[in-house]
Amino acid sequence: MLVFILRRLAQAIVVMLTVAFIAFMLFQYVGDPVTNLLGQDATPEQREQLRKDLGLDDPFPVQFAKFIGNAVQGEFGLSLRQGRKVSTLIAERFPATLELAMAAGVIALGVGIPLGVYAALRRGRFSSQLLMTLSLLGVSLPTFLIGILLILIFAVTLKWMPSFGRGDVVTLGSWTTGLLTLDGLKHLILPAVTLSVFQLTLIMRLVRAEMLEVLRTDYIKFARARGLSNQAVYFGHALKNTLVPVITITGLQLGSLIAFAIITETVFQWPGMGLLFIQAVQFADIPVMAAYLCLISFIFVTINLLVDMLYFAVDPRLRIEGKAGGH
Repeated sequence: MLVFILRRLAQAIVVMLTVAFIAFMLFQYVGDPVTNLLGQDATPEQREQLRKDLGLDDPFPVQFAKFIGNAVQGEFGLSLRQGRKVSTLIAERFPATLELAMAAGVIALGVGIPLGVYAALRRGRFSSQLLMTLSLLGVSLPTFLIGILLILIFAVTLKWMPSFGRGDVVTLGSWTTGLLTLDGLKHLILPAVTLSVFQLTLIMRLVRAEMLEVLRTDYIKFARARGLSNQAVYFGHALKNTLVPVITITGLQLGSLIAFAIITETVFQWPGMGLLFIQAVQFADIPVMAAYLCLISFIFVTINLLVDMLYFAVDPRLRIEGKAGGH
């Protein structure tokens, strides 16, 4: 187990260093921070002094080492557009993005797994075929189109839900949440559903495929031969083994929900990190872009590491292979 964890940690460090290098190169080849901060009318002396203050006259390895050191501490400098610390901007926007991603993840799991089980157990029936057809639509339709359709139906036509913003929020220390207010919950529904559609249909199709495969195995036949009820066979044996590969997909999808919330946040003007990143791209705000890239990569790497460890603990075959490899 220790060797497995150390190997995964080494791989995670390599990935993060690679991402950090890519983020650092943004400062080198995308825009000019001196011009962005001082403008075109600055004198050569002012420009040279700012370059020294920013450390841009240091050798490349020194600049990269400083960037790594600052990134480890969560510091990426000042936003070129807002003139505020990037870490402060990220801290203000992160609660909204995490809240949206967690809500979408709960919807995807809470709906996707039962529908996948139903589609597997009712294979060949019209209702199962209808679910699989709808799942193809969910996988195929782009997220922004789903969001626009939901706004058109529930916000414009029916006027049941708000179409943009986060609504009323409650401040708990440095954290803000809209889950404790009715208006915040109403504003969360449409963005969360929009963001969850792709993951929901993916989980449903995965659970159905795995469930059908597990139901063909010998131990399921033995369970039936022992006289176990269908409920015990389906939910006590088949579903438990079906969820093993779902753990991996679900963990990675949580990272995807955070990373790819950009489109949903843009459609619904949700004040999260995705909307902040879009605004940073429009204004070539390199520190914010670099911070977003590093943070999302760190979330992906961390979730992937946790999923690998959980997968190792759940699946005995990996432990056996690990012991065999050690010997």
